[in-house]
Amino acid sequence: MPGWGDPRARLLILGLAPGAHGSNRTGRPFTGDGSGHFLYRLLHAAGFASQPTSVHKDDGLKLRDLYITAAVRCAPPGNKPTPLEISRCAPFLDRELAALKNVKVILVLGKIAFDAYLNHARRRRLIASKAGFNFTHGAQYALPDGRILLCSYHPSLQNTNTGKLTEKMMLDVFQRARKLLAAWERKPPIQASPEVRSKASVATLKPAGS
Repeated sequence: MPGWGDPRARLLILGLAPGAHGSNRTGRPFTGDGSGHFLYRLLHAAGFASQPTSVHKDDGLKLRDLYITAAVRCAPPGNKPTPLEISRCAPFLDRELAALKNVKVILVLGKIAFDAYLNHARRRRLIASKAGFNFTHGAQYALPDGRILLCSYHPSLQNTNTGKLTEKMMLDVFQRARKLLAAWERKPPIQASPEVRSKASVATLKPAGS
């Protein structure tokens, strides 16, 4: 399952894997299932999507300054990818991210996506290890290449139906991403020199929810 969206996007959303009853069926990330209904309604509210619904890949939906992809490219059994599956999909993720030249903010949905992006950063030698990075909803990290890593719970039905992730929590994260992009326009962050890339430049904000 390839990613999709604006190839000049400054915001990247990195999810887990295609949903068996959603994107694996429809051919587009977060399309045709409960997670997608939740996600795109709030992306539209935040101005990143042209409409609040995502039913099938030819429904006219457009993403604005946003690209969506996943750590794993095939629907995993039980919706839980193995470390081997994640590893085998890593080269696809690396090539896709390399082509997205304008990305400034990376929003990861869930712990697996969080780890996948940090492993990508290690392969690029942006960070030496994942020490100091802790996943929690609302956490924010400044990376040595000047990009911002932003964290959210995954909009799975398990999280949204139980209230672990509410619409307000998700919308707050999207609105923070919007503010980060606006701040970047005013004053682009200075990239770290190669000498300091062995350490993550970390700035964690108070989580927006837990």
